[in-house]
Amino acid sequence: MSADTPLVLSDARHLLRRAGFEATVAAAQKLVDDNPTRGDAADQLLSFTPSKFKPGGRYVEDIANKWVRYMVKTKLQLQERLVLFWHDHFATSFQKVGDVGQMAVQNRLIRLNCRGSFKDFVKAINKDPAMMEFLDTVHNHKGDPNENYGRELQELFTLGVKDPMGNPNYEQDDVKQIARAFTGWDYDRTGTAFLDTSSHDKGDSVEHWNPARGPKVIYKTRGGFGNPSGQDFSAGTNYAQEVDNVIDIIFRHRYLDATNTLRNTVGDYIAKKLITYFAQPDPSQSYVTAVVDESGFGSSFDLTALLKSIFVHDDFYLTAVPPGAGTHKSVKWPVDYVVSSLRLLQIRLKGKDQSLLGGEGDPQGGDDVSIRDLLENMGQVLFEPPSVFGWDWETAWLSSATLLARYAFARDIAGARGGGRTSFRPERLFDLTESDPGTIVDAVTELLGVKDQLTNSNRDDLITYLTDAGAMPTIDLSDTDTLYRKLNGLVAVVLQSPVYQLQ
Repeated sequence: MSADTPLVLSDARHLLRRAGFEATVAAAQKLVDDNPTRGDAADQLLSFTPSKFKPGGRYVEDIANKWVRYMVKTKLQLQERLVLFWHDHFATSFQKVGDVGQMAVQNRLIRLNCRGSFKDFVKAINKDPAMMEFLDTVHNHKGDPNENYGRELQELFTLGVKDPMGNPNYEQDDVKQIARAFTGWDYDRTGTAFLDTSSHDKGDSVEHWNPARGPKVIYKTRGGFGNPSGQDFSAGTNYAQEVDNVIDIIFRHRYLDATNTLRNTVGDYIAKKLITYFAQPDPSQSYVTAVVDESGFGSSFDLTALLKSIFVHDDFYLTAVPPGAGTHKSVKWPVDYVVSSLRLLQIRLKGKDQSLLGGEGDPQGGDDVSIRDLLENMGQVLFEPPSVFGWDWETAWLSSATLLARYAFARDIAGARGGGRTSFRPERLFDLTESDPGTIVDAVTELLGVKDQLTNSNRDDLITYLTDAGAMPTIDLSDTDTLYRKLNGLVAVVLQSPVYQLQ
C-alpha cells in the first residue's frame, strides 16, 4: 500500500466508479492529469467541504425525491455516496419516526459529519431527534428503562456483536448500564436535545426499584480494559455529560487479535464496513488492519484519513478488473444504479414527483414513472430502511422482481424521448454520423463506464445485437427508426447487462 503509487487511467476510473456515481473517461483523464499519485487523487476527492443541503417538503416522498434530485445534480459525488452509507449505518425510518422534518434534519446532520470525526459523529447522533424517536430514547425513563438505544449503539453503530476473533464485545449488563446514561433525554420544539433530570437515573440509593442501581459502570468483563470493577461513566451531578462519557469509553474498547495484540474495536469494525461498501465484499483482516494502522483511525477516528487509506491500498484496485473468478465485485445499490444512469445519460427527472419521462418511451403518451416507485420496486426506499439493520447488500439486492424493475428502468430511461433535459437525447452524447457497429458499441460502453469490464465475447454479443446478427453490416443512425430501435436499444441492453449491475 502506498499513497505514492503513480495514478494510471484504469485506477482513476475505478476510483471514480467506486467513490462516486459516474466514471467517464474524460473525468478519469482529468483526475490523472491533476494528480500524479493515488494519494493525491484521494486527497482531491476528499477535500470537499460538506454542504448544508437539507431536503425540504411536507411529505416523506418530497424529501426522498429532492435527495435523489440532489444526487443527480451535485458535484460532490463522494459526499453523497457517504451520506447513503451513513443513512444505512444509522438506519432510521420515517415509518416509526413519523416526522418529515426530523428525517430531513438527520439527513443534513449525516451530510455535515460524513467525513469528520467518527466519535463526534456518534455523539451527535445520540441527540438527533429522529434517532431518539426511532430507538426509543424519548421513552427511556428511570422508572421504565428502555434498552433499545443502549443495545444498537454497541451492536450496530460502534462495536459489532462480536470481535473478529468471534468473542462477544459486550454483555447484557453493559446494555442495561448504557441505557441508564440515556434515561431522561428528550428534545424540544426546536429539535434541541435536553436532559430532564427528574426522569434521569441518578444512581442514588433511594431508587431501590431500579435493578441496575449502584455504580454506573460498563465493561467489567469485555473491552480489554483489565478492570473487573468496570469503567465508570458517572459524571457526578453533571448528568448530561454521561452520554458523552459512555461514547468515550466505547471508543477505547479493544480486543485481542490473532497475534495476541490489543486492537481498537471501533476502528476495525467501522473500517471493515467502509471497505465493504467502497472496495469489496468480505475484505481480508489484513486489509482492515493495514488501513486502520496507516490512517491512525484506531485512535484519531478521523474518517477522512481512513477513507484515504482505503482508496490508496492495492486491494482497493484489485476489483478494477473485469468480473470473473476471484474478482470481488459489488452489486450496485438501487439508488446508485438509478442515479449513475441518469447522470451518465444526462437526464433530469421531471416535476415535483421527480418522474422519469414517458414510462413506455412514448413522448405522446405513456405514463411518467415516479422515481420513488421505481426505487421501491428495486428494493430501496430512502428514509424507510426495512429495519434498524438497514438494507441487506450485495446479492440481496437481486431477485426476480427487483431485477425486472431494473430492466424496466433501463428500458424506460433509454426510451424517454423528447426535446428537453428530461429526455434521452443521443445526439448530445454520440456521433450520429458513425456507422461502424464496433465503433458504436465502443462509444456506448465507454460512456456507460463498462468498456474496460467487457470480454471480447461480451463485445461481440453487443455487435450481434446491433447488426441483427450481421444483417445490418453498417448502421444508419440518421434514420429515426434505426436510431430508436438500435442505438436506444443498445443503451438499454448495456444498462440491463450483468456487468453494469456491478462495480
